Amino acid sequence: MKTALIIVGYIFIIFSLIPFIRNDNWMFRIFEYPRFQKLIISVIVLVSFVLQFGLDSMHDVIFVSALSLNTIYLLYLVFPYTFVARNQMKRTRKVVADNRLSLLICNVFQDNKDVSRLLNQIEQRNPDLILLVEVDSYWDSHLKVLHKKYPHRVLNPLDNTYGMSLYSKLELKNQSVQYLIEEGIPSIQTLVRLRSGHYIKLYGLHPEPPVPSENPRSTERDAEILLVAKEVEKMKTPVIVAGDLNDVAWSYTTELFLKVSGLLDPRRGRGFFSTFHVKYPLLRWPLDHVFCSKHFCLLELKRLSDMGSDHFPIFISLQLALEQAAEQSHEKMNKTSEDERVAQEKIQKVT
Repeated sequence: MKTALIIVGYIFIIFSLIPFIRNDNWMFRIFEYPRFQKLIISVIVLVSFVLQFGLDSMHDVIFVSALSLNTIYLLYLVFPYTFVARNQMKRTRKVVADNRLSLLICNVFQDNKDVSRLLNQIEQRNPDLILLVEVDSYWDSHLKVLHKKYPHRVLNPLDNTYGMSLYSKLELKNQSVQYLIEEGIPSIQTLVRLRSGHYIKLYGLHPEPPVPSENPRSTERDAEILLVAKEVEKMKTPVIVAGDLNDVAWSYTTELFLKVSGLLDPRRGRGFFSTFHVKYPLLRWPLDHVFCSKHFCLLELKRLSDMGSDHFPIFISLQLALEQAAEQSHEKMNKTSEDERVAQEKIQKVT
C-alpha cells in the first residue's frame, strides 16, 4: 500500500511538471487539462500517506514535501476559478433592457441528431444570440425553424466537424467567415447592434484540439487564439470572444490570451462551469468560453443541461455598462514584455 501511494504520488508530480515543457506536441499539452483532477488525487494520496504511514524516514519527508508543493501549485492554478476567489468580471443587478445581451453557445456534436433538445433549451432561455459549432448540413437544415425568430444569421455548415453558425435577433453588420490559420477551420467575426444602437464586436472561434486524431500539436490552436487576442488588444469597441476553444480556462495559452487581449473571464471567482465531457463527470473541464471586454458586467452565467452532445451548452447574459468600464479596467491581467514575445512567436510559427 505504501509503495503504491508513493508511485501514484510521483506519477502525478511528473504529470504536473510536464506542462512546464513548452512543447506544442499533444503529449505535453494534454496534461494542462485535468489540473483539478490532479489536485484531488494529490490531496487524497497526501492525506492517506501521512495518516497511515507518517514520516518515518528521510524519503518519507522528501516525498510528502514534494507532494505538498505539488498540491499547493495545483491549488494556485485552479483557485481563481473557485467561488471563494475574487470575481474578475463584476456582476450588476441594474438592468437596462436596451443594453442587455444574452448569448447561448454550444458544440452540438456533429453525430448528435437530437436537434429537439437544443431547440427546447433555446426556447426556454430565449437568447439574443446563438453560436453553434460542429454544425453540418443535417443540423443546418433542421435549425431552419429558428430563421423567423433569428432573422440575422451567419451560416457556415461543414461536414468536417468545424461548421459554425450564428443566429441573432439583433442586427449584424460587417459579418464575415474567416479562416485565420487553416483551411476548413472557420471563425466568425461580426458587429452586433444592440437595441440601444451601440455596436459590439463578436468573435466566434473553434480551433482544432491538440489530439492525435485531429492535430498532434497545439501550434495552430494557440496561434488562432492569440491572433484574435492581438486584434482585440487594439480595439476600443466592446468585444466578446466566444466558442469551443479546445483549451481549458487555466492553461498557459488561455492566460496568455487574457493578458494580451485585456479581456475578462466571467468564470473567474464563480466556478469551473466545466462543459466537456458530458458522459464522464470525473473527467470534465471547461473548454467552452465567453470572454468579454471591460465594458460589460455580468447578469447571469449558467451551464445548461445535457442536450445530446458531448459538450454542455453555456448561457450568459451581459449588461453593456460603459460607465463602469474604468472601474473594471484594473481587473485585467497584466501583460509583460515576455508575454508579448511568446504570443508573437506562437503566431509567427504558422503565419
